[in-house]
Amino acid sequence: MAEATYNARLRTFYDEVVRPKMIEQFGYKNAMEVPVIEKIVINMGVGEATADTKKVTTAAADLAQIAGQKPVITRARKAISNFKLRENQPVGAKVTLRKTRMYEFMDRLVTVALPRVRDFRGLNPKSFDGRGNYAMGVKEHIVFPEINYDRVEQIWGMDIIVCTTAKTDEEARALLKAFNFPFRQ
Repeated sequence: MAEATYNARLRTFYDEVVRPKMIEQFGYKNAMEVPVIEKIVINMGVGEATADTKKVTTAAADLAQIAGQKPVITRARKAISNFKLRENQPVGAKVTLRKTRMYEFMDRLVTVALPRVRDFRGLNPKSFDGRGNYAMGVKEHIVFPEINYDRVEQIWGMDIIVCTTAKTDEEARALLKAFNFPFRQ
């Protein structure tokens, strides 16, 4: 029940605040033209997995706590002898969030996790890919409140990719700014 009301709060915020703001700014003729956030992909690469495969399962468990969803273990596509990497060896974990879990994660990311990052000066406004998707990296996964700092054996970084339906980077930047993403000036 709480999950449904949570979704309604952010979705209502999008419908009542973000969508009219975007229509006014970009002059869309149809309300369905306004870009939306489609999904958020969180990827955690574990470089030390070549020596100890147990680290991947630990990282996946932490990622599951952060995302609220079971991650997929990613495996090496081909063997690279210089990195002591064999084909099909586990090297990380990733999770794709949509709808309710996506909005919940985005809210926690912007309001709780990013302010806890040490020496945080804002997100890089140039990290868009040209098609309206935004990618960012977090150096320490312990900035999320779900992770118990005392039980962490090792600190891992993660990549967070926000996929939108925006056609240009300018539209995507305006959409994420409307959701209070802290871009630096």
